[in-house]
Amino acid sequence: MTVQLENLGDRRRTHTCGELRSSHSGAAVVLTGWVHRVRDHGGMVFVDLRDRFGLTQVVFRPEISAELTARARDLRSEFVLAVEGKVEGRPASMVNPALATGEIEVQAATLAVLNVSETPPFSIEDDTDVNEDLRLKYRYLDLRRHELANIMVLRHRAVSAVREFLNSQNFLEIETPLLVKPTPEGARDFIVPSRLHPGKFYALPQSPQLYKQILMVSGMDRYYQIARCLRDENLRADRQPEHTQIDLEMSFVGEEDVFRVVEGMMKHVWKTTLGIDVPTPFPRLTYADSMNRFGTDKPDLRFGLELADISTQAAKSEMRAFSEAVAAGGKVKCLVVPGGATRTRKEIDGWEVIAKELGAKGLGWARVTASGWDGGVTKFFSADLQAETAAAAGAKEGDLLLLVGGSMPNAARSLGAIRNLLGRELGLKKDDFHFTWVREFPLFEWDEDHKTWAAMHHMFTMPMEADLDKLESDPGSVRGQLYDLVCNGTEMASGSIRIHRRDIQTRVMNVVGLSMEEAERKFGFLLEAFQYGAPPHGGIAPGVDRLIMLLAGRDSIRDTIAFPKTTSMACPMDGCPSEVDAADLRDLKIRSTV
Repeated sequence: MTVQLENLGDRRRTHTCGELRSSHSGAAVVLTGWVHRVRDHGGMVFVDLRDRFGLTQVVFRPEISAELTARARDLRSEFVLAVEGKVEGRPASMVNPALATGEIEVQAATLAVLNVSETPPFSIEDDTDVNEDLRLKYRYLDLRRHELANIMVLRHRAVSAVREFLNSQNFLEIETPLLVKPTPEGARDFIVPSRLHPGKFYALPQSPQLYKQILMVSGMDRYYQIARCLRDENLRADRQPEHTQIDLEMSFVGEEDVFRVVEGMMKHVWKTTLGIDVPTPFPRLTYADSMNRFGTDKPDLRFGLELADISTQAAKSEMRAFSEAVAAGGKVKCLVVPGGATRTRKEIDGWEVIAKELGAKGLGWARVTASGWDGGVTKFFSADLQAETAAAAGAKEGDLLLLVGGSMPNAARSLGAIRNLLGRELGLKKDDFHFTWVREFPLFEWDEDHKTWAAMHHMFTMPMEADLDKLESDPGSVRGQLYDLVCNGTEMASGSIRIHRRDIQTRVMNVVGLSMEEAERKFGFLLEAFQYGAPPHGGIAPGVDRLIMLLAGRDSIRDTIAFPKTTSMACPMDGCPSEVDAADLRDLKIRSTV
């Protein structure tokens, strides 16, 4: 089969493939797009023409042009066309209510084949069932699917709404460098060799953290940036080596000032993109409260199933693991599974595997019956203690108790994971949105591998004023002015009120084991800036990719990024990462050891 190709010439699109309605009947139009489907009815030929806006049915009738109809029979999937014709209303019996353009069709008068296509490796359909690696290899075909194309449109609209809102709040959009000084910020840096300075390297920014703080020192007052961030870390569904965040910083503010701006921004984004009114202000939880009640610092508030503290009761039981945990200063936490008494032992064993993976030594359980408890840890609790414990946990007949003892917050984490698993069984809707702030995180956490304190988020966070005196004497009890924004169990943003004083910054650096010499070498430009009247400031950085994932009701941020990487940090489409020419390595004074 030979197809005659033509140039676009004067055929300029007058309408998109998703635009025409019955009100356009009789109009002469030019459509351009890709062949979605060809249906040869023996006489007439129907071609569904597709672009990112939608799909329009084009009809070729032999009584109008036998030659044009014959050419239409040679069309194949993903051929690129320009079609001139007249809009006609479909007969009532032929209207397609599932299609936005289903009331009309275009009667073709001319046809130009602008390009041909090989047979695609998968069908360009929204419900296509194809391996993700294949979709990523042919991402340019994957993006032609309306399902994915609409997410790109949603992303554009959401980012536009962010800019619109922040501009209205007197923020300045300012770009920060992409070639920066390597500094420890939690993940590994991607490094870039300098040709002009052999043996020296730039880093790609994990975030604009230090630069936005310096912008506050510069008097910029309110800054934002749709920032590209790059981190060399292990991947999962909600992580990519390169991601985008809404980076913002404000001077002369406290937590509540940041909260109000972000709440207003989220409200505007949700209203603009989904037409949903998000209620504000968002609930506030402390880190300790979130861990105690939900077993996670990313609580999903679309359902209850809160954890109960039964330490007082468990300490009186004959189960040594529980009484010893409480004696050592730990807790015994309980999750009540409503109606869970009918759950099988196989299900309980499966939950125990999850609990142990998260550090629990085991998972205690008991069924609540009319005559008391049954199974599991029942024998370790007297009848009176069973009733007291069930009352403390809020359990009733027919429920199942799941119990874990240990140090906090570890005792709660495993039950929190099981809670989330049970929550998904409730058939939660992806278009329900429950936001919350989680605040007062510990400033430090113990790094067992290096036997030192490490910053839980980053070392530029201002300690809570009430805890400043404990920085050196009791770092583990120091709370930071840290806050996360969580929606439906997903961390959307992390931020803090920053340190703006050199003396406090050096004290924090000392706690995490940075000598003054090392601090000056790595962060000297920031410490020096603090000596020139740095104002109090704070900020936050909502992740664009996760925000779009929530708006679109997806489970992976890869669906929200035009050209994502796989979990092995590779791109099947362009083949990166790849080797570099030996001549380029010589210019950079680099030798590969592989």
